[in-house]
Amino acid sequence: MDRRLFLTYVGSSTAALVAASSGIGALTGNAMTGDHLINGQPSGKGKSLTSPFKSISRTWENDVVLPKGYNYSIIASYGDKINSLGEKFGDAADLTVYFPMDSLKGGSNSEEGLIWVNHEFPEPENYMKILGINESTFKKENLANYPELLKMEKEAVGGSVIHVKKEKDGWKLVVDDTYNRRVDGNTLIELTGPARGSKYVNGAKTVVGSLGNCSGGRTLWNTVLSCEENTEYGDDYGWPNFTDEHYGWVVEVDPFDPKRPVRKHTALGRFAHENTAMGLTNDGRVVVYMGDDKGDACFYKFISSKKFNPANREANFDILESGTLYVASMKEQKWIALDHATNSKLQEQFADQADVLTNARAAGKAVGGTLLDRPEDVEIHPHDGSVFLALTNNTGHGNFHGQIVRFVPANGDHASEAFTFEVFVAGGQQSGITCPDNLHFDSKGNLWVVEDFGASETNQYAAYKNCGVFMIPTDGKQYGEPFQFASGPKGSELTGPWLTPDEKTLFLDVQHPSTWNQYPGQTFGRSCLVAVQGGSFK
Repeated sequence: MDRRLFLTYVGSSTAALVAASSGIGALTGNAMTGDHLINGQPSGKGKSLTSPFKSISRTWENDVVLPKGYNYSIIASYGDKINSLGEKFGDAADLTVYFPMDSLKGGSNSEEGLIWVNHEFPEPENYMKILGINESTFKKENLANYPELLKMEKEAVGGSVIHVKKEKDGWKLVVDDTYNRRVDGNTLIELTGPARGSKYVNGAKTVVGSLGNCSGGRTLWNTVLSCEENTEYGDDYGWPNFTDEHYGWVVEVDPFDPKRPVRKHTALGRFAHENTAMGLTNDGRVVVYMGDDKGDACFYKFISSKKFNPANREANFDILESGTLYVASMKEQKWIALDHATNSKLQEQFADQADVLTNARAAGKAVGGTLLDRPEDVEIHPHDGSVFLALTNNTGHGNFHGQIVRFVPANGDHASEAFTFEVFVAGGQQSGITCPDNLHFDSKGNLWVVEDFGASETNQYAAYKNCGVFMIPTDGKQYGEPFQFASGPKGSELTGPWLTPDEKTLFLDVQHPSTWNQYPGQTFGRSCLVAVQGGSFK
């Protein structure tokens, strides 16, 4: 069965997607090819999109491996000092968003700018080595007795704003620049929207810290949206006095203005946010697509009440504070509003809209949202407006390799409640990729994909070796054919792909390498931000 198979979906989980895309056999009798019209143009029939590089092979090599002619340089690593306050680049680098230095003037400077980097989680076992704490006797329940360790954990998460510049010998961090700063586990952050001050967040209007920052996105007004994916730090790491409901939100940061408050937007719901993809409806309102990174979780979109104002940046800073959150039903091929005022099912189970948003995962399931196989990164195609969603895997369903699904909004309008969808690429032997995670489009419409899996020489991922980066054409004769661009060091994921406007530099993060890029005086590897150059990326 062709991997571009278009499915008219029946059922309440992604079992049909997995079966059809893996060659097991379709669970529905209604199917057609994927070459259907998207905004009037047939997919797979357009101008040929081809790889600008020779695909590399899978490897166990403990390095960032690239095609011939490309090279990388490290810009910042965990523990590097970034300003005169002594703040340091955080750990577990994930999302990367590049802002040209002249962004606020409509510019596209590709040689100097600000970069936001997410720091997803702390790595306590490494910090214990630095501090000389005996891991064998340490218990996370006693973390409060180790103030230096707790301090390191809180300073390792959140995100970094750094000023970067392209020099003759590569990209460099501009150290001690006034823009350089940290948002971490100690930062005071404002809540906005319906749940602000509600009993569901213990009456809080301000919370402490941003945690579990996985991916995110860039807004139309040049701020970053950083997504809180994991909320249970009290259970996972033993953080004392922890309130789960203060985390799991989408966080907005203005990289150009350190004085502007950092905010968590409760109108976008609380769940294991992977990232955001922002676009516009036909009538000018903002749409934000979001995945919930968990097995048997849902796909969401938010539509603002207010219209985007391209002429006045300041007018857009409250645009994410009010609007409607929707959940996707693949069975009905429609978006269902999570609106307490109009939905009787929500009224039966939730007290008000603040309750719905704080417990958005339960609300999505209550109204019939389809349970998917780890919906992670989502991006909007730059040419046809279709929406690509990475479903990483769900081993409980026997789906070890995941797939990428392409959604087409009815009438080409992101405000539409109706959609169709197809499996764009299925992970596994046919495509050669597995466990798709972060996504990023280049200007031609090629999709860049990174993987998230842990291979050993004996497990089900042995043939895939180290995690990689792939470019996949979304049109032409090589539609849906992955070309491997990079391979990460042992134990790592390559995360946060982001191209400069001139597409001569690709930024990547190397997350949790085992031994590569070692911390000074230690044997463990350090997460870092790298710049890749030397050839074409489109």
